[in-house]
Amino acid sequence: MNYDKEFIWGICRILQKGKDNSIPLSLSGRWNAMAAQPHPEKEAIITVEDLEYAYGDFKAVDGISFTVNKGEVFSFLGPNGAGKSTAINVLITLLSLQKGRASVAGYDVTRDPQKVRESIGIVFQEITLDRDMTVWEILEFHGKLYSMPREERHKRIEELLMLVQLENKRDIRTKNLSGGMKRRLEIARGLMTRPKVLFLDEPTIGLDPQTRMRMWDYIRKVNREGTTIFLTTHYMDEADQLSDKISIIDNGRIIISGPNWQLKNTLGQDIIYLETSDNEAATQLLNTLPSVRHITRKLRGFLVSVHKDGTKALPNIIERLRENRIRINTINLKKPSMDDVFVHYTGKEIRDDHMGRNGTVTLRPGGH
Repeated sequence: MNYDKEFIWGICRILQKGKDNSIPLSLSGRWNAMAAQPHPEKEAIITVEDLEYAYGDFKAVDGISFTVNKGEVFSFLGPNGAGKSTAINVLITLLSLQKGRASVAGYDVTRDPQKVRESIGIVFQEITLDRDMTVWEILEFHGKLYSMPREERHKRIEELLMLVQLENKRDIRTKNLSGGMKRRLEIARGLMTRPKVLFLDEPTIGLDPQTRMRMWDYIRKVNREGTTIFLTTHYMDEADQLSDKISIIDNGRIIISGPNWQLKNTLGQDIIYLETSDNEAATQLLNTLPSVRHITRKLRGFLVSVHKDGTKALPNIIERLRENRIRINTINLKKPSMDDVFVHYTGKEIRDDHMGRNGTVTLRPGGH
């Protein structure tokens, strides 16, 4: 198949118009410049150093270190079994610290566990509501457990019912609530004592997409009230949409941390997806181009991450394939996503059983 220059540049113009999740090119330089500006030092509310935890011979958490700043939404992003819940259970003092150091809200989890518990709210992965109690009774009972005065307790319940939009469900037994309503009630319960940090362990697991997005709105509202959020999730879009900072964790280790834009920028400016008549030969050819940062094989094609604007790299890519008589069947240009980041740094995709996603093999420049 022959490609003339007009055809090649036509493809570039079309793809540029269709690029998703992108910043206009005229603004991208200013955005990166702003992102690179130094920020005032922030106050750390959670500090973890060299944390390890093992169940017998199995090391669930393997020497992780990180900080969470006051007022942030921080996410642990990783597949089931990555060590996210174990790390949270150490921080909330449900599991004893085995090795390393950890503090929450200024209190050491080993020396001051009670102070830690008084400073936090928790929403567990599994629903933990008494099914025969009403919405009001759940919050009333929790407030009494923490010895909240009656007037303060009732005022706080009214505030939280408004926040999570359950004011019309106050007298409904929890067994009659939908899954999304139960999650919202658990968030309200976790906020009863005005915690400094709210831990959310997979807060939207099992919810339909529409309910998940509404839940994100509630989490943002809670954060705007001044509560620091510590979130664990295996949903890429959830971490991307909600987080100020993300740590990707797999096999008990933190692989990379940073704001979502920073993590995406580590993959280069753009990603080009290609399906060709000979993907093996195409990847070998394109790995030699200076503009190509790395290549990731997919089921039917491959992803090419480039150092520069993809529309400027495309002509050379198309020309190189044309010269070697390799036909392009599909081509698409996009900005890096959190899925791309996770696959790049772990060599695999997060797999949901109901989604049936396919694994990947990562190809590095000059290798397979």
